[in-house]
Amino acid sequence: MNYTLHQLQIFLTITQTSSITKAAEILHLTQPAVSIQLKNLQDQFDIPLTEIIGRKLYVTDFGNEIAAAARNILNEADAINYKTQAYKGQLTGRLTFSVVSTGKYVIPYFISPFMKQHQAIDLAIDVTNKASVIESLENNRVDFALVSVLPHQMPIENVELMQNELHLVANFDTLYQTQAYTPQIFEDLPLIYREAGSGTRYVMEKFIAEHKLPVRKKMELTSNEAVKQAVIAGLGCSIMPLIGIKSELNNRELQIIKVEGFPILSTWQLIWLKQKQFSPAAKAFLSFIKQEKDNIIKEKFEWTKHYNNA
Repeated sequence: MNYTLHQLQIFLTITQTSSITKAAEILHLTQPAVSIQLKNLQDQFDIPLTEIIGRKLYVTDFGNEIAAAARNILNEADAINYKTQAYKGQLTGRLTFSVVSTGKYVIPYFISPFMKQHQAIDLAIDVTNKASVIESLENNRVDFALVSVLPHQMPIENVELMQNELHLVANFDTLYQTQAYTPQIFEDLPLIYREAGSGTRYVMEKFIAEHKLPVRKKMELTSNEAVKQAVIAGLGCSIMPLIGIKSELNNRELQIIKVEGFPILSTWQLIWLKQKQFSPAAKAFLSFIKQEKDNIIKEKFEWTKHYNNA
């Protein structure tokens, strides 16, 4: 046998996702690279690890046994690294996060100063859709998740990080007045939506329903970046998180249309499973967040106040 830790990690991720595509996304590798490593591992066994039925990947019983062994091997390898660092007096371990797509504009600023203090800690962040975030949390695959809408009927605890403000935005094909419009402006604006299931879509539709806004849906796109580019290109307007359009506002690619009742407000929440058995690294991070979150918000997100008061 001549398998590598890298091959075992890739195979373990494949078994957890039942998908080469999803495994590649989580590991930040290309699909061909994952497929090659899976083949290289498979070549060392006479018994199939996986099988394809109707274009869907299934892990065989033998494959599941190898995955369990791989998990143990990788845990032991991590333990060796952590013990080495701990012997040097450093906080060690692994921190794992699952973050909704728009949260990528938020979470790095809360993690970065902690990681600078504890450089021996390994970090893994999976930026994905809301459904996958909740699945990872529910299956206890991550320490923390970042969401703007709390999951229902799941035993969790949480720390509120900061407000998530959603504004109506457009490109500069039309110049809008500085005074706030009435909600009737939505009758004339083709609105671009995020995909069903996204936190942004949920908050947006809830607000529209509660205020009986006369919106007309133009199209639906599957990421904040896709919506942003569609608005810049002039395909319509959208209701977007302020946190994700700072550069476009500064570069005058997007403008905020003031509307009575806006911005829509939700809250970025750091969540974890209730009764989660935290590692020392996770405990230290949670303590850090509770102590430093206000300082981080003031230092990194003070710019958002300009758009509230403008």
